[in-house]
Order: sequence, then C-alpha cells, then structure tokens
Amino acid sequence: MDKKALRQQIRVAKKQHTSEELSRQSGHILHRLAAHPRFQAAKIIMLYASLPDEVQTLGFLEQWRHQKTVILPTVVGDDIIPVELADNVAFAEGDFHIPEPQSHPYTGDFDLIVVPGMAFDREGHRLGRGRGYYDRFLAQHPHVHTIGLCFDFQLLPEIPCEPHDRIIDEVITCL
Repeated sequence: MDKKALRQQIRVAKKQHTSEELSRQSGHILHRLAAHPRFQAAKIIMLYASLPDEVQTLGFLEQWRHQKTVILPTVVGDDIIPVELADNVAFAEGDFHIPEPQSHPYTGDFDLIVVPGMAFDREGHRLGRGRGYYDRFLAQHPHVHTIGLCFDFQLLPEIPCEPHDRIIDEVITCL
C-alpha cells in the first residue's frame, strides 16, 4: 500500500474511535512515556502540542512544563523551529491548526524528542502527514533519542519508507 492510501486508511480508523476512547488510550500511552527511563532521565524534551486526532498531549505538557525544559515545534515555511514552553508563553494557532508557542527559537540540545505520526511500525518507520517536517528536523539531530507516540490501531506491521525518511528509535502505544 502506498503512503497516500495508508494515510487515508488511518484517517478512517481514527473516525471509528470516540473521543473518549482516544482520551483513555492517550492517558495510558502518556503514563508509559512518563515511566520510560529515557523520559525520566531527560532534562530537555521536545514534545508536541497535539491535534484532536493525535495522542492527546496538551494536559501532559502542562503537567511536565515546570519539572523539565519542554520544547515544542513551530512551523515556519518548510521547517520546524523549536520553541521553549516557558512560563508565560502565549499560544497561537499555526499553519496546520496546531497550537504553537510564540517565543524565540530554542537553539540548545535535546535529551529526547517525542514525535507524533499517522502510523508507525515496530522497526521505527514512521508515516507522517506528508510534508516531511519531522524528517528534515530529525536529520539535524541524529544523536538524539526519539520516541513515537501512537494509538494501538496506528501501529502497523509495515510502513513503506523512502531514503529521506527518518527512523524512530522506539514507539509507545497501548499494546
């Protein structure tokens, strides 16, 4: 199956789950992330502000923003620009209806990068939304450990991949 068809299949699968089911799964997934040794050891973590159909990270961000340095992606042109989630940072809706912090770019290192995706496989292949933002960003940070978050129905036996696709180190789901 090609990537476009696979994205459509995942969109259909997402609609078969209620917001309550996705919220419950999100809680389990984020509990597993919080208990993960890499997360516990990390001081500077890049997370993401979730869209309604992704693992729901907004409450998780609030929970951890005062305990760790939390960095969020913003989209400028064709690039992800990381921004620190400081105490008084305001949010604005970004180009893709994603809540983005409005502040200066973060230029430091990361201990961990947590990545969303349309689908993943156990080998770390990731299907994004098709614009390559995370592939380009992760290529700039090859030494940083990466964890993908997904609902159980987004973990597939195989994801088609191309040479520019970046492999994720681990995937956390409910399974």
